[in-house]
Amino acid sequence: MPLTKARYSPVLTAIFSILGCWMPVKGDAQPVVKPANPPQAIPADPVRPAKDSSRTDLFLEQLLQRYPQYFDTVLANRKAYNVQVIYTTVDRGANGIAALRHYYFNVNAGHYFYPGTAAALPLAILSLQKLEELKPNGIDQHSTMLTETAYPGQTAVYNDPTTPDGKPCIDQYLKRMLIGGDETAVNRLYEFTGQQYINDQLRQKGYPAASIVERLGTVAGTEENRHTNPISFVGPGNKLLYRQPPQYNSTNPVSTTDSLGRAYYTGEEILPRAMSFSGRNHISLEDLHSILVSLVFPNKVTAAQRFAITEEDKKYLMKYLGQLPSETVSPPYRDDSLQYFPACNKYLLYGAEPGPLLPNVRIFNKAGAGYGNLTDVAYITDTDKKIEFFLSAVIYCNSDGILDDDHYEYETMGLPFMKHLGRVIYEYELGREKKNLPDLKEIMFDYQQR
Repeated sequence: MPLTKARYSPVLTAIFSILGCWMPVKGDAQPVVKPANPPQAIPADPVRPAKDSSRTDLFLEQLLQRYPQYFDTVLANRKAYNVQVIYTTVDRGANGIAALRHYYFNVNAGHYFYPGTAAALPLAILSLQKLEELKPNGIDQHSTMLTETAYPGQTAVYNDPTTPDGKPCIDQYLKRMLIGGDETAVNRLYEFTGQQYINDQLRQKGYPAASIVERLGTVAGTEENRHTNPISFVGPGNKLLYRQPPQYNSTNPVSTTDSLGRAYYTGEEILPRAMSFSGRNHISLEDLHSILVSLVFPNKVTAAQRFAITEEDKKYLMKYLGQLPSETVSPPYRDDSLQYFPACNKYLLYGAEPGPLLPNVRIFNKAGAGYGNLTDVAYITDTDKKIEFFLSAVIYCNSDGILDDDHYEYETMGLPFMKHLGRVIYEYELGREKKNLPDLKEIMFDYQQR
């Protein structure tokens, strides 16, 4: 998903769907920062409630205060920037079982941000969960999936030029969505899964406030998004394996009064009021963070919160969450290193810059951008230094408060913040004492098998 407004002209939409990733961030690369004091010097105090009910831990506040060159503006403007951070440490027992501890900075589920393609994280998991339910029909993620139409505004898809055989399938949509940030792929899986299934499952898994109710990068309205396309899976010789009829969500999604900004453009006209996001995607940073934790460590959430996917499905998703564009032949991201450079879509630690990556570091994440909001939800590992932690963050980069004007401070404020935050936490982890080190073999995938 490009770093620009979420709705585009047809020409821009076509360009962005081809590129699938944003341009590199300008500026000099920053070295890994060193802690000013030993990690143990910061007390891990209980949560200190803020006056506006946002959740902040003294530990994380003081850690950010150590680096005024990176965070002084953010600390002073946390409310205006809607900065939210969740950091989770992972400590292994002698038996290898993980113990997690969560730290928060300015986290408030009531402070809305537009998640962009970060909302694809639960969608990816639910797509495989639904596919598990349909496997008795003889289909899997590699089966040809034909998207048809049954309602005004829907798009039919009978081929995919990014696959070797030109046939669309869930496997390719997942790679395009998770590695390249492709909004079209998000929409195809939204249509396969269905609006009602997505939101019923999120509520059942313990995320009642989450609402995934729209296709991305389109002009589809609320009623159009309730309707999803008929889908056919075919096997060798074009044998029909399964046909999913058109779906309609007759239940009411979560009602919200979310809004952003002080003015917004509609065409060439600017309207002097906040833009309403009622009826748009809504999911809190804490829910996204918890969903990623539930994928990596299913036993760290309640049984009711676990998605009904197999261990093979989990490894499959983890591989794609961590795979780099430079490791990807199909889609042919590896052949376009200008647009699909290795750190593309890796905000935390790198700020999505095209420079060299840290050796042995692998980031399993889903990032998103839209309407001035940057989001990244990540499980970060270093297989050499035996480091693992979760880090999720969001920041609003729109100082003039005008939406849909293409003037957002992604490169000057948002991405540098994400990069410095990731590196400060990574460097803190280097100095944090651990009784037992993880072996991390379960996330060391063979990326030569593309």
